[in-house]
Amino acid sequence: MNRAARLLTISFAMGGTSAAWAATEESQAWMTEHVTIRADQDNLVSIDSSQRARSDGRSGGEQFLARIGIDHRMTPAVQLGGGVAYLNSEVDQEMRLYQQLTLTRGLWLSRTRVEQRFFDNASEASWRLRQRVQASVPVDRAKQWTLIAAGEFFFHLNRARPGDRTGLAMMRHQIGIRHPIARAVDAQLLYMRQQNFREGRPDVVSHIPWLTLSWRL
Repeated sequence: MNRAARLLTISFAMGGTSAAWAATEESQAWMTEHVTIRADQDNLVSIDSSQRARSDGRSGGEQFLARIGIDHRMTPAVQLGGGVAYLNSEVDQEMRLYQQLTLTRGLWLSRTRVEQRFFDNASEASWRLRQRVQASVPVDRAKQWTLIAAGEFFFHLNRARPGDRTGLAMMRHQIGIRHPIARAVDAQLLYMRQQNFREGRPDVVSHIPWLTLSWRL
């Protein structure tokens, strides 16, 4: 088993084990619209927006996220990229810069992303590291249906606000299906379990159906 497979397996195992821990549970529903534009042979521009309905208003209520980025292909298996994002919730606003390295091999994808997050209620940037591992497995010969399984870890690298914790702060597990619904348009429907780790308080576990519509231009 390669390193990416081991990391994804450990991620799902940790998620299952953590269900036994005391936690506060909530429900959310996410919708994302994603457009990719091939600027040239080696550069891909991505634009997306997400609407996030959340049942727990104490954690920020409704959210809207918009993001634009570019990825440059270094080799067939390596991409370097970055971009900017804006997030608005009922309690604060956030501007975000990010840089990322994406590695692909066969069915596997690994993405390492570093973010600098600027909040309207913090005087310094919050630095966050995100590590994602994903497997995309075709389930039919025509490759019209693809099974998606992924795990992602979020690490806070500093304390920009009093409520922040350093180290592992959040973990996501996703499983679902992707299917083309029109020429150059895919639909992806995932179930995501998201766990926020909190110091001195129960963790927050969110159960999220997530629909993404993707256009390729």
